[in-house]
Amino acid sequence: MSQTSPRDVVITGIGIVSPLGIGRDAFWSSIVESRTGIKKSTLLSYVPTPGCIGGEIADFNDETAKKHHLKTKDLRKSLKVMCREIQLGVAAALQAMEDAGLAPKAVDPDRIGVDFGANLMSSPPEVLIAAAIKSLSERSGRPAFDFDKWGEQGMSGMEPLWLLRYLPNMPGCHIGIAIDARGPNNSITQDEASGGLAIGEAANHIRRNRADVMITGVTGTRLHAVKSCHNYHWDILADGPAESRVRPFDAHRTGEALSEASCVLILEAREHAEARGAKIMGTVLGCGASAVADREGTPDEATAVFNAARVAMHKAGISPQDLGHVNASASGHPTRDRYEAAGIRRILGDGADSVPVTAFKSYMGSTGSGAGLCEIAASLLAFQHGVIPKTLNFATPDPEEPLNVVHGEHLTTTNGLFLKTSVTRMGQASAVVIQA
Repeated sequence: MSQTSPRDVVITGIGIVSPLGIGRDAFWSSIVESRTGIKKSTLLSYVPTPGCIGGEIADFNDETAKKHHLKTKDLRKSLKVMCREIQLGVAAALQAMEDAGLAPKAVDPDRIGVDFGANLMSSPPEVLIAAAIKSLSERSGRPAFDFDKWGEQGMSGMEPLWLLRYLPNMPGCHIGIAIDARGPNNSITQDEASGGLAIGEAANHIRRNRADVMITGVTGTRLHAVKSCHNYHWDILADGPAESRVRPFDAHRTGEALSEASCVLILEAREHAEARGAKIMGTVLGCGASAVADREGTPDEATAVFNAARVAMHKAGISPQDLGHVNASASGHPTRDRYEAAGIRRILGDGADSVPVTAFKSYMGSTGSGAGLCEIAASLLAFQHGVIPKTLNFATPDPEEPLNVVHGEHLTTTNGLFLKTSVTRMGQASAVVIQA
């Protein structure tokens, strides 16, 4: 393991808006009490998931955003150009800055940057209805969409600032403006892998002395009137009671639950954090990334996970036996969990049957790009209480690719070194090694 140096990258703040609660205290309370955030949707009238169930942040809406989460005058004005995912990301960033003890203008604007992960963002159907109606023509006695009418007539039914509400680079833009962060600013759209990639890029900015502080976050949703339709075709969605619907790595898992969330970590140069007396929650030791597919484009998730983890562990200077646990990306998908398990078993080698593994999507479902940092936050907060979070709903190991899955009770530990793996259905993977 590398020796401590002034440009070590440490974690000094957490902001989180999730189905388990808003803020680290509410988030941790759900974990320690083993409460799932998966339940029947109340904000959406319909989503194409079994029973309209998913991981919804029911207490976050336009009114609560104005009153509590985005309450400054400038941000309230900006709400009209923020879709829900952007609002979640900005709220988590402001929360993380406060958690880190960084007051507005406490950092030289040129020395604080933003690295943010997000999915492609979709308009809800009601945003397009007026424009679609203006583009109708009669065909064979029935109304039909007329593409020739779209440019001149349909477009006039769109919101003037429509595009700004749904661009995946806008969370980083709004955060940069709100906090006056004029340092490096980038956006990443790599689905579940986004969080690990954002950490890797942000950490490199700090190590190269381009910034002292990086607001590093993700936001994402799959619980969406349009996106849920896509996921219904792409993924196997779980059925059954909400509280036991998601069963990562279990031999009898039946699929994913769709969800929404945002999480932000404040990354900081160690010397900068120590100089201001910040509380350090963890150190980023190494990051890796990989994308693997064959000539036909068929992804190889197992190899991608292995490659990314191998690079992260090499950069961290650790071996598998050093790890306290692995925090996996597993969602309960019948085949994809097995691919990731194969990659994890390969990287752990002889330790595959002994190193504890936890899968946090059992608590909050699949959020797409919003997942990775929520899962890291869970491991960081759990170690402050001396435990590794258990995986909910796990009972029977998968005989094909078994892992030492933490279940039944949270596992007591004194080893805060963990590996976080994330992988997409397209075979893109990221991995991060963190010393909590």
